[in-house]
Amino acid sequence: MLETAKGRTERLSWKDALARAGLLQLPAAHDALTARLIERAGFLAYQVGGFALVGSRYAHPDVDLEHYGEKLMGVREIIGASPLPVLVDADDGYGDVKNVTRAIRGYEAIGASAIFIEDQQAPKRCGHMGGKHVVPVEVMEQKVRAAAAARGNPDTFLLARTDAIAPEGLSAALRRAEHYLEAGADGVYVEGPSTTEELIEIGRKFKGVPLATSVLERGGKTPWLAPADFEELGFTMVLYPTSVLFRATSAIERALADLIAGRPLSADDSVDMERFEDIVRLEDWAAVEDEFQQQSLLKRAVKSVLG
Repeated sequence: MLETAKGRTERLSWKDALARAGLLQLPAAHDALTARLIERAGFLAYQVGGFALVGSRYAHPDVDLEHYGEKLMGVREIIGASPLPVLVDADDGYGDVKNVTRAIRGYEAIGASAIFIEDQQAPKRCGHMGGKHVVPVEVMEQKVRAAAAARGNPDTFLLARTDAIAPEGLSAALRRAEHYLEAGADGVYVEGPSTTEELIEIGRKFKGVPLATSVLERGGKTPWLAPADFEELGFTMVLYPTSVLFRATSAIERALADLIAGRPLSADDSVDMERFEDIVRLEDWAAVEDEFQQQSLLKRAVKSVLG
């Protein structure tokens, strides 16, 4: 649940979000402010992806430099900023079945609605990079079974991702995804299709199954399709790991270039103080402050009158 100045807000389950949306568009929140902005923009859910998290928090590439302990606090901060259901990237589970169990329990405890793990061999990397390798199917099946057993809440949605298209081909990736469903995953995430034909084949294979893929608009492998087209092909989740991060990075670069050149902040591409205070809910926190300060003043006044 989300902790806010006004109290606690119930978070919709992932299955309910899927049922409402048909297709969930999942921008990546790399920090708490972004999660709040995603909510305000009208999305029904979002993701916390490793690429955006380590890029923004550590200025590192997504090449397995950070693991569960380093990511947990960032994920906690992000989840706490919005009541929307959130899909958390748990990479390869950070080790064997013990590590998978710990990660699932930990992310679930801080409010993750859905969690995905992948079948990459360590050191893992961004799913749209080259040079990937995958673990044997049996190893990933063990991780999926461990993840399913680790859940304390039956509503926690387990998504199993395969990165096998690049190293083994599409047919092998589809077979792997079938095995992961049989091992207890609630849905599958097929990473790295590079043509519309591959997307069509994936959608046909898993018709009626919760199905995800990702799109990196600039530099990624998977072609951009309109959300309605993905839905028509049978996908129910599309992840956008870099859309917000790349746009934000460009905006920061432009702001710094203006500052060093002595140019003032442009009203055309920035918010003002009033809008920012609305985004971070200053009014809500001011109301809390006023309420309890007034109570304290009232108690002092009564005590003074009564002697």
